[in-house]
Amino acid sequence: MGMEDEVKLLILYASQTGNALDAAERLGREAERRGCPVTVLSTDEFDASSLPNEKLVVLVVSTTGQGDAPDSMKMFWRKLLQRNLTQHWLEGVRYAVFGLGDSGYQKYNFVAKKLDKRLSDLGATAIIERGLGDDQHPSGYEGALDPWMSSLWNMVYEQNPKLFPKGPDFVIPDMKLMDQPKIQIMYHEADKVVSQFSNVTDLKSLEMQIERAWSMSHGKLSHDKNRPGCFLKMTNNYPLTIAGSEKDVRHFEFEPRSSIIEYEVGDVLEILPGQSPAAIDAFMQRCNLNPETYITVHRRGTENQIFDSKVPIKLKTFVELTMDVASGSPRRYFFEVMSYFASAQHEKERLQYFVSPEGRDDLYQYNQKERRTVLEVLDDFPSVQMPFEWLVQLVPPLKTRAFSISSSNSAHPNQVHLTVSVVSWTTPFKRKRTGLCSAWLAGIDPQKDIGVNIPAWFNKGSLPPPPPSLPLILIGPGTGCAPFRGFIEERALQSKSGSTAPILFFFGCRNEKHDFLYKDFWLSHSQNSGLLSEERGGGFYVAFSRDQPAKVYVQHKMREHSKTVWSLLSEGAAIYVAGSSTKMPADVMSTFEEIISEEIEVPKESAVRWLRALEKAGKYHVEAWS
Repeated sequence: MGMEDEVKLLILYASQTGNALDAAERLGREAERRGCPVTVLSTDEFDASSLPNEKLVVLVVSTTGQGDAPDSMKMFWRKLLQRNLTQHWLEGVRYAVFGLGDSGYQKYNFVAKKLDKRLSDLGATAIIERGLGDDQHPSGYEGALDPWMSSLWNMVYEQNPKLFPKGPDFVIPDMKLMDQPKIQIMYHEADKVVSQFSNVTDLKSLEMQIERAWSMSHGKLSHDKNRPGCFLKMTNNYPLTIAGSEKDVRHFEFEPRSSIIEYEVGDVLEILPGQSPAAIDAFMQRCNLNPETYITVHRRGTENQIFDSKVPIKLKTFVELTMDVASGSPRRYFFEVMSYFASAQHEKERLQYFVSPEGRDDLYQYNQKERRTVLEVLDDFPSVQMPFEWLVQLVPPLKTRAFSISSSNSAHPNQVHLTVSVVSWTTPFKRKRTGLCSAWLAGIDPQKDIGVNIPAWFNKGSLPPPPPSLPLILIGPGTGCAPFRGFIEERALQSKSGSTAPILFFFGCRNEKHDFLYKDFWLSHSQNSGLLSEERGGGFYVAFSRDQPAKVYVQHKMREHSKTVWSLLSEGAAIYVAGSSTKMPADVMSTFEEIISEEIEVPKESAVRWLRALEKAGKYHVEAWS
């Protein structure tokens, strides 16, 4: 048998937050433990046109938000959709699909379902029914992954017994896989390193450090943006909700540190949050790390290559910029590796139980449900001393957070505004948790913390900027109103120099007193023939869900004003929906269906088709986040 005839298992994953990567790596480890040769790649590292040459492929894909594919899968998916591919293109290819989704969303596991259908349409054969992992399951996506995986190994063995020389149930006992992390760290003499920063400004130095840390970081999810688009300074931070209300929503204003900023309404600002210095110090101490050492991080096996000329970075800086030590929960594999490094027997046993099939639900309750942080987990198992290589590989990556921009660049030249709900919740065991980025921003005092540099990127959002002549129907409960503040600021400017189309805006909040965000702004535009006034053919209507015994939501207000809704739609209005609730976009869509079918007296199916056509024409936009 020549090398090229050798069969291996190819595992491809498309991950947005890292869960699909985690599941794919776990499948890879389980296959290796059965003696099966395996390659694990992200869909953007694999050339889709060579798919017909693969004998056996497992695809692990997550579905994001409103049924979208992760960014890393876009090119791969485009290749599979090419018109010239025949139904024989993948003949002879055997495959299995596992999806990660959340059944709270309307388009549950949409990407996995579409991919499964497309592969079989192109002639590939599924060796096992697709698996669908659900965030709502008591043990998360692993609730479906475990049983699916054991059927997978049986089917792989039936297809090709050579892959599992000792059968699908044989696992190499206590395999030494654990000794080899995927990365290697090299330590450097401090005095040889320091000179590079000597004549660089603080900003330039910070930019170089972020770029350096990210280019070495194992958890990096996108390849194209290792350096921030710009650095911002906060100039304003005030609450939009009154003290004592259940939510703390804030208005932030920023200016650039150096360059001029440009964006369009509907765009999104991504921010890399700072971490608490106390948490970083505690992590350093708990793991016996020397914060002042200089390191370079390499993929194992590449460290001797001449071209790997990475510039060293301070260990503490690397941790601060790439490792989320005090907000994200570690993954199951973290506990497995910990079990190898636990020196106390009872800790070792508890960790081994956690990663066994019997302990799976208990681990989920202990870890994900509580959102235990890396620091808390390490403190719960004091005998574990994990080498730094493993920590770099397994601590969740510090991720940027994206927020809808709530200003218009023309109305506020060289400024950008955000409307941010400071995330906080209580866990089942009554611990108080806060969102890393929103709490960090809320804690910045523009007067005192003048030196805080905020690394930021401007990105296109899913809400395109509307031309002034386009009538708009906007639905944005809670912080969903953010992009629409920008829309209205922009159109108010446009209306000074020409005629603009009407805007109908449905806003929703809990109480008029507590969380009526930007109340004066909306009201000023809805009076005196303003942009949102009824005289101009538009309107501004608020649903206060808690101000009366029966809950009133934006959908109720839409029904009350269904005549106006239909008259704007019949004039060619575009619909924009934004907000943070999982069910809201689906509820709003079905309210539109009802309104259309009642107003022009057609069956529901015709209304559904009418809205489909609106979506196809690019006039129905949704931006929802969980």
